[in-house]
Amino acid sequence: MATKIILLTGPTGVGKTEQALAIARLLQTPVINCDSRQIYKELNIGVARPSPEALAAVRHYFIATHTIHEPYSAGDYEREAWDLVMRLAPDHPYLLLVGGSGLYADAFVKGFDALPVPDAELRQQLMKQAEDPAGLEALRNRLLELDPVTYHRIDLSNKRRVMRAVEVCLLSGKPYHSFLSNTPRKRPFEIEQLVMERPRKELYDRINQRVDRMVESGLVEEARSLYKYRKLPALQTVGYRELFDHFDGKTSLEEAVSLIRRNTRRYAKRQLTYWREVPKKEDHPLLRPDPVL
Repeated sequence: MATKIILLTGPTGVGKTEQALAIARLLQTPVINCDSRQIYKELNIGVARPSPEALAAVRHYFIATHTIHEPYSAGDYEREAWDLVMRLAPDHPYLLLVGGSGLYADAFVKGFDALPVPDAELRQQLMKQAEDPAGLEALRNRLLELDPVTYHRIDLSNKRRVMRAVEVCLLSGKPYHSFLSNTPRKRPFEIEQLVMERPRKELYDRINQRVDRMVESGLVEEARSLYKYRKLPALQTVGYRELFDHFDGKTSLEEAVSLIRRNTRRYAKRQLTYWREVPKKEDHPLLRPDPVL
């Protein structure tokens, strides 16, 4: 029997971790993480890393396997994930990928074409602009103008990703997302993508509650331990950036937590927009609370 790959995606806070465990047990498959932040070993609470119990119950890959101190891209993930899949496939009729990172999912399914060679002068200019809040907002608006698809796909609080997307658009004269293979690479296995959804109010309530649990579990202390690395690309993201601003005296702790809730909801909304074109399979048997084949 040829291996079939199940790609379980959906917005942050929708419940992918719990559903993935149920599916993995049913299909007797490991879980391959497809979340761009859970790969980092230094990040835990702020990225909603699966609990030690969950990690012990099912074999997980790409969880806490890389460091924030080394660059890592969707192209790196494509290469490493497919290397892993090819190793695991002979022993598994099913493999399960789980995560909410659209670029990582697209890289796995479609692959990337070669990106234009960076221009040092332009990159320095864009990096300097991204460091200023007004400049970063201008870059976001420029990305919306140049490539609305990518604008709705990425974490807009991640300075490096916004800057890189604008850089590619300017260097190539083409949208960044167009470098995802227009003719998807031929993959050796069937890939079925399942998108988890919930009513918008329910999803937002879950996000707010999860942020509160993160704070109770020590998110502020985790962010403080990472503060000296705050300029690293991996930390230019929701949940840490707001607390770094609080440590800098720009906001109160209450304001910072409120911004984390708001920005996480906005990110979830962009994720929903991105996956709007994926055929919905709400009645799929694997999306039931007690999944079946």
